[in-house]
Amino acid sequence: MFATGLLLGWSSRAVAYRPFDGTDAAVADPGEVEVELQPAGAQWSREQNLLIAPAAVFNYGFLENWEAVLEGQLQTPFAPLGSTSLSASGAFLKHVIRPGSLQDQLGPSIATEFGVLLPDSSGDSRFGASIDTIISQRWDWGTAHLNIAAELTRNQRADLFTDLILEGPSKWLVRPVAEVFYEEEFGQAHTLSALIGAIWQVNDKLSFDVGFRHAITNGLNVNEIRAGLTVGFMSPFGRPNHK
Repeated sequence: MFATGLLLGWSSRAVAYRPFDGTDAAVADPGEVEVELQPAGAQWSREQNLLIAPAAVFNYGFLENWEAVLEGQLQTPFAPLGSTSLSASGAFLKHVIRPGSLQDQLGPSIATEFGVLLPDSSGDSRFGASIDTIISQRWDWGTAHLNIAAELTRNQRADLFTDLILEGPSKWLVRPVAEVFYEEEFGQAHTLSALIGAIWQVNDKLSFDVGFRHAITNGLNVNEIRAGLTVGFMSPFGRPNHK
């Protein structure tokens, strides 16, 4: 039971920029809605296998350089069989502090994301809080994103998350991607995780992604397959002529 609890704890961080656990220093345009959707994914270990279906992140640009974020996922244990629960849900605000290379300007893009972790629908889960600092830099050969986040977890423990994302050239139609992170939930668990994958950028409003992750949480091997899409569109309150 203790190992299963660690596995569920490790899976509580929802995808923030597909197919990663970290995110980038960019936000949706004012009036734009961006949906990051994983119709179905799988996670398995020696202790438990999970179906994650679906996982979703909704982003809404409500001001220049600001967006609101709502995320969550449904997960169902299938070995052993269990009931479906809502997990990894939260409500956040994200702000680009310094526009940079991701906004077609010089230098690094710097952003912060902060908000509330919402209780899971099962178990002894409470509210938590999170704040993340994101630094992104784009070069001709690729893009890097660094995340450093602090949390008060849903079980009221301090948590530190450090993450690095690397992407291939942004001009490539299909670009390879990789991510590595270390997470320490003090007094409970430590996780080292690595992901490899690819993003197919159809256009600036539609992309598809796939990723395979291997992680070690307190000595327990955990594997995960992620596949999904990101689509952006203007809301009825948007500004179609916004540049």
